[in-house]
Amino acid sequence: MSIVQIGQPVPDFELPASNGKTIRLSDYRGRKVVLYFYPNDLTPACTQQSCDFRDANETFGESNAIILGISANDLKSHNQFIEKYQLPFLLLADIEHRVCDLFGVWQEKKLYGHTFMGIVRSTFLIDEKGILLQEWRNIKVKGHVDKVRQALRSR
Repeated sequence: MSIVQIGQPVPDFELPASNGKTIRLSDYRGRKVVLYFYPNDLTPACTQQSCDFRDANETFGESNAIILGISANDLKSHNQFIEKYQLPFLLLADIEHRVCDLFGVWQEKKLYGHTFMGIVRSTFLIDEKGILLQEWRNIKVKGHVDKVRQALRSR
């Protein structure tokens, strides 16, 4: 499977969502989609990242954008995360890493001398027609949501 490219259509995909439904990327045609990939529910950096998106959710909506979070966690974990931090957007469960592979974010990682496969924290901005406009790969959490918000405002 090839990795998505800026300026190209993002292949449609479907994943189970925290609202109990299966959603497709094409469900959001006509709106911009901010797709953020994060390693794990309820961990410090992922919580900060998700809460930063939560706190900016209204301004994203003003730019006709919807936020979707993706990790390899299951829906039970996602729902605990949403409940604990009042996240106002859907979290999608990519347990088999198919969408992570499509975006090239499922990679070998190293931590404390251990090597393992996991999600590299990344965000993608998709336009109303499903074209990939911008990507931020291997991001640092601090200030990231502001960069995404600025990109939205400039489009």
